[in-house]
Amino acid sequence: MERRSFLPKLTEEELKEIQLQGLKWTVKHAYEGSEFYRKRLEEAGISPDDIKTLDDLKRLPFTTAQDLRDGYPFPLRSVPFEKIVRIHASSGTTGKRKVLCYTQKDVDDWADMMARCFEIAGLTPLDRVQIAVGYGVWTAGVGFQLGCERFGAMAIPIGPGNIDMQCQFLVDFQPTVICCTASMALLLAEEVDRRGLREKINLKKVIMGSERASDAMRRKIKELLGVEHVFDITGLTELYGPGAGLDCERHEGIHYWADYYILEVLDPETLEPVPPGEVGEMVITTLRKEAAPLIRYRTRDLTRLIPHRCSCGSIFPMHDRILGRSDDMFIVRGVNVYPSHIDEILSGIPEVGSEYQIILERGQDGKDYMTIKVERERGVDPSKDQKIIQEVSDKIKKQVLVSCKVEVVDYGTLPRTDRKSKRVFDYRE
Repeated sequence: MERRSFLPKLTEEELKEIQLQGLKWTVKHAYEGSEFYRKRLEEAGISPDDIKTLDDLKRLPFTTAQDLRDGYPFPLRSVPFEKIVRIHASSGTTGKRKVLCYTQKDVDDWADMMARCFEIAGLTPLDRVQIAVGYGVWTAGVGFQLGCERFGAMAIPIGPGNIDMQCQFLVDFQPTVICCTASMALLLAEEVDRRGLREKINLKKVIMGSERASDAMRRKIKELLGVEHVFDITGLTELYGPGAGLDCERHEGIHYWADYYILEVLDPETLEPVPPGEVGEMVITTLRKEAAPLIRYRTRDLTRLIPHRCSCGSIFPMHDRILGRSDDMFIVRGVNVYPSHIDEILSGIPEVGSEYQIILERGQDGKDYMTIKVERERGVDPSKDQKIIQEVSDKIKKQVLVSCKVEVVDYGTLPRTDRKSKRVFDYRE
């Protein structure tokens, strides 16, 4: 029996037509169904009839996370309550959570998007997928499970944490794929290695998301688990959840589902498009989302569009991995610093492990001081610590333009987590 493909065969012209019709529908749907959107569009002097080409997108007003918090508990709602079948919430740590509601069509669309991710990762219905992310009000666990069941692979819904059970399931149920955060993947990889389980498990692929993973971290996960591929999955609660895109087996960039949403990459300050290939903030407009559509929603995630087609031949465009968040930036002695830049520098130094911490303090002289704690890579002799300190401090001074103190600690010393790793500790008052 022929297996269903979740990836439509489209030409670029057909994709653009889908986007235009979806944009027209979204603006009309939001205008008619949401008091918030109607007011926002009227303030911008725009009515649904004004949307005639894709170029009209730039005339539309922006939506922000603050709009979602202000509209709590049902922000951006554009359908009657009787059509809402579910809510999910973000894992926000300050103020009110961002809550999004879903119609049945939204849930079905999300399942199809997730199934596409499994398809381009090369899975088949014979794969067994250990889902080691949070369930409940979060989108992660249920999103991966939705896609797994829609695609037809076996779901093993274990959730996060409980390393003993994770390892037992890897041995007993022989999953071929694990879905988790990058931090959880590293924690599990090191534990598999420590327990000598490598030859007893059958993992072939890791699908991870929810946080940025350094190249050093990816290399370590691949090496310790012995997997063929490590994939990056994107998504956010506001945009259904996980499943907004994935890199294929060529790993040339993350294919995103441009028939479900339009992605703009804009300068976070000017809100103008950045040139192709340059870093900017992801801004999203949905094309089919019923319960809580997004119109030019500022995600704060930073990435770059990849201007060429993937060698796999897919029509779906690509963006780079998530490089950080525009609101992750911190300022040290007047210099804007992105953790992702430090992450990139450290990943290029072979003697440095994948885990690190950035510690910011204010001295008695009133000046800011930055300390970078790095792990010595496993097997590297401690006699090389001075060389590591010199190389890290020199490269950060040259590329980030800030002086820092560097501390080298033993491999495995810095904390591991089954959720998201905290890397920046700002103790300045």
